Amino acid sequence: IVAPDAEAMALLAPYKAKIDSMVYRVVGTAEMSMDKGAPESLLSNLVADVLRGAAAQVLGKPADMGLVNMGGLRNVLTEGPITCSNIYEILPFENSLCVVTLKGVYLKQLFESIAARGGEGVSGVKLRITKRGKLLGATVAGKPVADDNLSTVATIDYLADGISDMTALIQAEKRDCPPGATLRGLFMDYVEQQTAAGKKITSRMEGRITVED
Repeated sequence: IVAPDAEAMALLAPYKAKIDSMVYRVVGTAEMSMDKGAPESLLSNLVADVLRGAAAQVLGKPADMGLVNMGGLRNVLTEGPITCSNIYEILPFENSLCVVTLKGVYLKQLFESIAARGGEGVSGVKLRITKRGKLLGATVAGKPVADDNLSTVATIDYLADGISDMTALIQAEKRDCPPGATLRGLFMDYVEQQTAAGKKITSRMEGRITVED
């Protein structure tokens, strides 16, 4: 076993302390533990809500829908203090905000893809699906989707490029991906804003995606 070089350790100590102070900085408090899971979950609902709200920097208001894939959420947000390290563990990828405008016909195709995958993180919509992954019904802001109506979807560039079977997103009438708007950064901003307002980070199950026989 090689013993660490004391001189090198001493030289690196102030850098390690600086990095630790950044990584382990507490930015907020989680009211409960939140994990991902199909068809909907506390963590995926929260992240989809953050994306939908972040679209305001493009649209001047939240998007009609928020969408994040379960596979992009890589850890649990545990009850109690939230550190920068926690957020990096949950959102380790360099995914960024993309706001796309879709015709209703393609939005329905998107919903069918979500149903086929057994659910994803969504906000602003309600989907009814079967156990076999078929779409039974969908509403946006409580209303059915008309083929020619336009809706805005706040998602990440990874999905906006049609990956994870989200090919409907390629059919966007308009696409706006603001530079530097990483999902991780948006989530960090949300946590800090809520904390500054004296609020804990919370989420709830709302029947956004329900499975019917």
